[in-house]
Amino acid sequence: MAIVEIIHPEPNDAMGASRTFWRQFRKNRLGMLGAVLVILIVAMVMFAPLMITHDPIRIMVGPRLAAPSLDFLLGTDQLGRDTFSRTIMGGRIPLLVAFASLGSSLAVGLVLGLIAGFGPRWLDNLLLLFFDTIRSFPSIIFALAMIALLGPSLASVILVIAITSMPIYARVVRTQTEALRSSEYIAAERSMGAGTTRILAVHVLPNVLGPLLILVSMDVPAVIAVEAGLSFLGMGVRPPTPDWGAILNDGYNYIDRTPWLVIAGGIPIVLATLGFTFLGEALRDIFDPKLRKDL
Repeated sequence: MAIVEIIHPEPNDAMGASRTFWRQFRKNRLGMLGAVLVILIVAMVMFAPLMITHDPIRIMVGPRLAAPSLDFLLGTDQLGRDTFSRTIMGGRIPLLVAFASLGSSLAVGLVLGLIAGFGPRWLDNLLLLFFDTIRSFPSIIFALAMIALLGPSLASVILVIAITSMPIYARVVRTQTEALRSSEYIAAERSMGAGTTRILAVHVLPNVLGPLLILVSMDVPAVIAVEAGLSFLGMGVRPPTPDWGAILNDGYNYIDRTPWLVIAGGIPIVLATLGFTFLGEALRDIFDPKLRKDL
């Protein structure tokens, strides 16, 4: 998971900043491609019940491992279930895991990072030790160990990803908060009697949200890959729930008889990963002055 350093300018005209953003974003072709892919994938997930042609968990005795046809656009799996419908519905689990886990880790990391950056030194050192302890474990090994203890389920996957992602966001917030804490306008606010709550809410929070949102957009592909990997290993959502990783696992087991399951499970993962990666990198290039090519 990537960490970016972003330098924030002083607040300026909102309309002018918005126009500048869209002008810069339109020039980034990969960013535009990523935005289109993300919009298509999110729309597919939102309108999945309207797009499916069959019940994605209905077992049909006849057409097992069938090739694509007018009735079954991507063929069927080993239980006769419609692969197209399972692929469309299967996109809900990765995005749900990504948004729920990253949203939770973002909220907790934001609070702990603000406390570490603006609190006393002893508390800062204690929280840093806590962050480093979590990050010292390899993410995949930690995820496998936690799921083995908690049992395979959607809640377990969300919890594991949230725990492993939180220290990154907390450290970014802590670094930004410490830098802002010693700035002149914060000292001026203190001299005018502003309390800690007002300083954090009005001055610090708006400046740390930008880097966090960019980090989240760049972490979504990694979360989708982790969730698919856990489902591929049988440690994600339980059958018969449709999921891209589970479809990919079925395709791997029957790849000698049909390639369509691997294609149906693999291509959405690749497209989602590319879409969020391109979008996140475009946002980073626009908001990071060090990487901006056209000011």
